[in-house]
This record gives sequence, C-alpha cells and structure tokens, in this order.
Amino acid sequence: MHTAPTRQPAVFLDKDGTLVENVPYNVDPVRIRFTRGAAEGVASLHAAGFALVVVSNQPGVGLGLFEAEALEEVRHCLRELLERAGAPLAGFYFCPHAAGLDGRPRCGCRKPAPGLLLRAARELYLDLAESWMVGDILDDVEAGHAAGCRTVLVDSGGETEWRLSAERVPDATAADLKAAADIVIAGRLAGLVRR
Repeated sequence: MHTAPTRQPAVFLDKDGTLVENVPYNVDPVRIRFTRGAAEGVASLHAAGFALVVVSNQPGVGLGLFEAEALEEVRHCLRELLERAGAPLAGFYFCPHAAGLDGRPRCGCRKPAPGLLLRAARELYLDLAESWMVGDILDDVEAGHAAGCRTVLVDSGGETEWRLSAERVPDATAADLKAAADIVIAGRLAGLVRR
C-alpha cells in the first residue's frame, strides 16, 4: 500500500522590504542584501523544519522596466544568500503583472491575491494550514490569509496606507525577520494553525 508523502509547512517570505532591502524595481544582484535579522531568521526557520518560499510582486515586468528573464539572476542571488545563511530556498514565485488603475490586482497571482502561495503549495506539496506568510505590507497579510496561512507583519515602514479589514489584520507583528521567525517557531511549538 502506497501512502502519500506528508505535506511540509512553509514560511512564505515577501522579498522586498522583508527578506532583502527594498530597492524599487531592482534586478541587479549586487544591490540585493538581506534586511536586518533576515540571515538569522531564515536559518532558524529552516532549522525548525519550514520550507522557505519567496513570493514577490514584480510589476517592473508588466511596466516594461525589465524582462521576466532578469528575475532568474535574482532567483540565483536569493538562493546563494539563503544558502550562505544555512537555509535552502525551496521556491521563488513572482507575479509579473502591474496593478490596475485602482491599485488592485488584475490577475490571480498579484498579492493580495493568493495565487503565488496556492501555486507553490501545489508544486512543492506544502501544508497551507501549518504555514505562515511573512511580509512588510498588509497585501502580504491578505494574501496569506486568503491562502489559509497565519501571518506576521514585519512593521519596518513598508506599509503606508493601513487599509484595514478583517482579512488584513496580521496574526502578529514583528520588528524584523528574526523576530518574525521567533513568533512563527513559537506558534508551531504551540500547535497554532489557521482553520
């Protein structure tokens, strides 16, 4: 009798402003650097058994500022950064579409839509109820909740609009990715899942 493999919990990480310094529309690997606490945070999340998946809106593609192929170098750079921190990158998923005139997505993959997380969960066999979304704006929180995850908002100044609704209230807030990792790991030890 063949049994299905166990789904792994993940931490979905927003890229700009959460995992790496926010440099608008940057695809130059030389300018990609961890945010404060990120190296320690990803190392502890990996050690706790979480798959690390970057989910990022990349509207520069849709706006014609760079080609989607340029993001392959970004993926490679992120993989190297995480490996140096002792944490393998399980996946890098991005939305290439620009927002509509109202600022909302015109597709199912641009956060706050959950498409990137849902696709990663299918392809990487992830347990969304045991997973967390960590980001620096409320669109990240909304995407995480829509996918069935718990959420941590890294309150580092990325959110400027504070359009609150039930879906956009984070389960926790943290000053940086290291503090967010501590919250996620404590939540796992406490058996917290989103239902």
